[in-house]
Amino acid sequence: MPEYSFTVNGEDVTVDAPADLPMLWTLRDKLGVTGPKYGCGVGVCRACTSHLNGEAFQPCITPTADCAGQDITTIEGLADGDSLHPVQQAWLENDVPQCGFCQPGQIMTCAAMLERKPRPDDEDIDEIENICRCGTYFRIREAIKSLAAGRGGGQRGRSG
Repeated sequence: MPEYSFTVNGEDVTVDAPADLPMLWTLRDKLGVTGPKYGCGVGVCRACTSHLNGEAFQPCITPTADCAGQDITTIEGLADGDSLHPVQQAWLENDVPQCGFCQPGQIMTCAAMLERKPRPDDEDIDEIENICRCGTYFRIREAIKSLAAGRGGGQRGRSG
């Protein structure tokens, strides 16, 4: 079986895996990283959303071989030690989670979007395609708007 090396949440790792094994299973089964959730397996629900070189991606449809030499961040690597990432803090401040299953993917999608566009408008927010089975879309929107307006989520990572 081939070996693949990449960085996961700041740690260099090497795994033996089939080239076509979805990265989600490499993360969960081979590396014990369980934040990205399996929802649909076809990249539609986006419960597994993580970052590949800072961009949101769906590891359920991305082969492990495609991640070789890349930098992967999951929800476990988003915070800075004990300091939550601003998106995580905004989620708490706006009481977003209900069941919590989809929240890692939601948070990772929003964190990537806010890096690209710190002041998203309603159209930008509407482009988020993550599915929330509990229907917390209004609270998700409010959390994003609070960050864009400079309210909530602390100061780390917010740009002007």
